[in-house]
Amino acid sequence: MRIARFSIDGNVAFGAVEGSSAPGAEGDLVLDIIKGIPYTDFELSGTKVPLSKVRLLPPVLPNKVVAIGRNYAEHAAELGNTVLDDQGRLEAPVAFFKPTTSVIGSGDAIEYPSFSQELHHEAELAVVIGRMCREVPRERVKDVVFGYTCANDVTARDVQRREKQWARAKGFDTSCPLGPWVETDLDPADVTIQCTVNGEQRQLGRTSDMLRSVEDLIVHITEAMTLLPGDVILTGTPAGVGPLNVGDEVAVTIEGIGTLTNKVIKRG
Repeated sequence: MRIARFSIDGNVAFGAVEGSSAPGAEGDLVLDIIKGIPYTDFELSGTKVPLSKVRLLPPVLPNKVVAIGRNYAEHAAELGNTVLDDQGRLEAPVAFFKPTTSVIGSGDAIEYPSFSQELHHEAELAVVIGRMCREVPRERVKDVVFGYTCANDVTARDVQRREKQWARAKGFDTSCPLGPWVETDLDPADVTIQCTVNGEQRQLGRTSDMLRSVEDLIVHITEAMTLLPGDVILTGTPAGVGPLNVGDEVAVTIEGIGTLTNKVIKRG
């Protein structure tokens, strides 16, 4: 099931997306409004509105976004990083946070930060947590996952290099587009991730190339912290990251989910 969060006539609601997911069929999609919130047992109201009549919002409002770096070997290499330690073993995952104020939805604008001259796209699969959890064993990971959505870990690359840590480079306002909705029935083990800028393909990878699976990441993260319903895990980006300029339209498409689209504007 695809579950979207949207606003209509000043009201915010969740809805189940109905209709074909084929490219070009978006105009025929409708939303069956959900009674309550989708993290618990819910009912469909039967009240339906066309997707074209609403404004899509970020599909969740996370308490926190936990992001993982260097989870694709080719991407690590393109930035001059290694994923192995001195003994040739896989290093521990690189984890960082993106604040809730960085989250925007599909169709919202990415504001080019005034303190950067080198903005990059990073297409990623995002995991949405469905229940409060801590110290999750591998065999229980599926029980705590609500679904999956598309993400763009927008990065001020020059700031990341200059400041040697990633808080400002990856945490500025509008740096975490999510959407367009959450797909609850996805097997994330081997799906295509693609990023285009102004229609030109920049990134193309598969989740099967991740160094650590979704299960690995949830086990690792929940060893340290409690995750809450709506929290988001960004699972890393494949190779091909590159520049974004004011006026560009960047789209992240993940097989089985859909397409997240945002335009880059100058920060006002």
